[in-house]
Amino acid sequence: MKAIQLLTVIKNKDAKSMVSWLASAFVFLVLVFNAVPVGAQQLTEDNSAHGPNSDAISGRVVGVNGQAIPNAVVMVRALDTQSQGKVTTSDSDGNFRVSGLEAKVYLVSATGPAYTTPPRDPNNTQANFYRVGDSVRIELLKGGVITGNVTTPTGEPIVAVQVQAYMLRDINGKRPRYGSQSRQKLTDDRGIYRIYGLAPGTYVVAAGGTGTPFSTQSSRAYETDVQTYAPSATRSTAREIIVRAGEETTNVDIRYRGDPGFTLSGKARDSRSPTESYWFDVTLSSINRGDAQEDLSSYQSYGGEGFAIYGVADGDYMLTGRSYFGDEWAVSESQRIRVRGADVTGIELVTKPLASIAGRIVLEPSKVAECKNKRRPLFGETVITPWHDQKESKNQPLFLWALGGPTTPDKEGAFTLRNLAPGQYRLHTRFFARYWYIRSITLPSPTTSASKAPVSDRLQDVAKNWIALKLGDRLSGLVLTIAEGAASLHGNVKYSETQKPVSGLAVFLVPAETDKADDTLRFFATRVATDGTFALNNVAPGRYWVSAKSAGEHEVDLQSKLRFPDQAAERAKLRQELAADKIEIELAPCQNVTNYSVPSSVR
Repeated sequence: MKAIQLLTVIKNKDAKSMVSWLASAFVFLVLVFNAVPVGAQQLTEDNSAHGPNSDAISGRVVGVNGQAIPNAVVMVRALDTQSQGKVTTSDSDGNFRVSGLEAKVYLVSATGPAYTTPPRDPNNTQANFYRVGDSVRIELLKGGVITGNVTTPTGEPIVAVQVQAYMLRDINGKRPRYGSQSRQKLTDDRGIYRIYGLAPGTYVVAAGGTGTPFSTQSSRAYETDVQTYAPSATRSTAREIIVRAGEETTNVDIRYRGDPGFTLSGKARDSRSPTESYWFDVTLSSINRGDAQEDLSSYQSYGGEGFAIYGVADGDYMLTGRSYFGDEWAVSESQRIRVRGADVTGIELVTKPLASIAGRIVLEPSKVAECKNKRRPLFGETVITPWHDQKESKNQPLFLWALGGPTTPDKEGAFTLRNLAPGQYRLHTRFFARYWYIRSITLPSPTTSASKAPVSDRLQDVAKNWIALKLGDRLSGLVLTIAEGAASLHGNVKYSETQKPVSGLAVFLVPAETDKADDTLRFFATRVATDGTFALNNVAPGRYWVSAKSAGEHEVDLQSKLRFPDQAAERAKLRQELAADKIEIELAPCQNVTNYSVPSSVR
C-alpha cells in the first residue's frame, strides 16, 4: 500500500483523482480503527525510557510465527495532524526506525504485499497509540486467497470482468465495523481471477456490476448488470466462503447471469453554498439480513450534472451523499430507497456539515505532599476519543462512523472533535501520567446558561449522560478536568478452600461514599490475568468497596461499558452487591497499593 496523504483536497482535482483519494482515506481510517499491533504500552503508565532525548519510534514487523517481514511499508503519523506522517520500510530483519519525532501520540501501522492485519481482539475496542521512545512489535498475517473462473451460461470465459470478495464476518464472527470491506480483481484472458491478501473471515464473491467507482474502461461492459454471486446466484442465495490465513480457496467459480440492473440517479448539492461547485461521493448501502453492508458508489464531479449508480438489484437501500471542504466532511441525511423493477430517478441529496465538539483540558494540581514532583500529563500525549452509542449503528450507513475519530489537544489544552455523525456520544480519554485521574467532564447547560444559579448548577455532567448530536451541531465549552492525586491498586485474587479458580473474573472498585454513589468516573473495573493478578490505575482517591466477580469471557472493555450512560441501573446494582460484601479500602492521594488480596465473591 502506498503512503497515503489524507485530507489534502484541492478543488481543481479531477473526479477520478478525488474518488481515488476518498478510497485511500477510507482504507487508512479502517487501518487506524481495526489494526491492533502487538506490544502497545498502556497510556496510563509512566516510563523512564521516554526522556527528553528520545525522538524516535522503532520496532519490528513480523509474521505470526515471529519471522521477519522485510520491505513492509511502515507509517508513523501524529494523531494531531492530517498529513501522511513519516513513511519508512522494514529492513531484511524486519526492523524499522523513524526519528525526528516530537513528544506526541502516534499511530503506527504496517502493510506488505499479500499480508493483512491480524483479526481484531473482540475484547479490545480501542486503537493502539504510541509515543516517542516506544519499541513497537507489529504483527502481520499472511492473507488468504480466493480464486476461480467466470464463464458465460454456455461455459465461455469472460475476460476483464471485475470480481469482488466482500467480507461478511471476521474470524470472530463480527461484521466489519465501518461498512463494506472488499478486494477486487479483473479476470484474465482465461476468465480466471485470483484475489489475495484477504483477512480471515467469511466472504461472498460477486462478478460484474458497479461494485466500486474505480472501474476500468475494459470492465465497464458489465457495470450495468446486477452482480452475479458465486456460484450463479443473487445475494440472498450466495455461497458463503470461509477464508483462512495463508490458505487458498480454489474453484470458487461463477456462472455469469448477465441480469440487467436498474439505475439510481439524481443530483447532490451542499447546503452551505448551493451555487458553489463541490465534489460529491454518493454511496448506496444495502440493507439485508443483518450482514455487513455492501456498498455501491458513484460520484458527482465539480460542476457535474449529477450522479448515477448502475447495476442495482431489487432491494432496500440507504443512499447517502458526502462532500469534503476545508477540514470537515458534510453528509446528507440517508434516504431510504426501494428498488422494485424500475429505475429510480430525480433523487436530490443535500449535504450538511457533520457535528463537532470543542473543548479544553484543565489540569488540577494537588497540594498533597505525597504528590509533589510527579509527572504531569502532556497535552500532546493525551487522546480524546468519541464513542458513539452502537445501538444506533444499524440506523445509518456504517462508513459514517469512520469519519470522526480521536484527537489530541493543542499546546494550550484546546481540542475539537470533528466529523461526528448524528447520534449519541460519550468521551473516552487516555493519557500518560500515573498520578492523575479524570475528575469531571462538563458542558454548559443550554437551558440555564444565562441563569444566576451557581456555575456548578449550570453545567451538564456529560460523563454520565450521552452527548446528543444532530447534523451541523457545534457544541463548545466542554471542560475535561484531569486532577492530580490518583492512586493505584495492584494485587491478586484470593480463593477460599471451597472455591476453585474461574476464568472470566474481574476486579471491581465502586465508591463507598454516599455523595459519590452516582459519580460515573469513580467506577473501575479490570480483568484478572490468568495468573490471578490484577492492576487498577488512575483511581481517584477516596473510599471504595472492592470485589472480584465473574464478568464473562467475551465482555467488551469492562470499565468503559460500566461507565456507559445507560448503565446507571447496573452501576447501582453492582454498588449494592459490593456493599453487601463489606470489603472496603481507602486510597490516599498518590498512594500505590501493591500485593493486595481481593477475595473472590464467586460461589
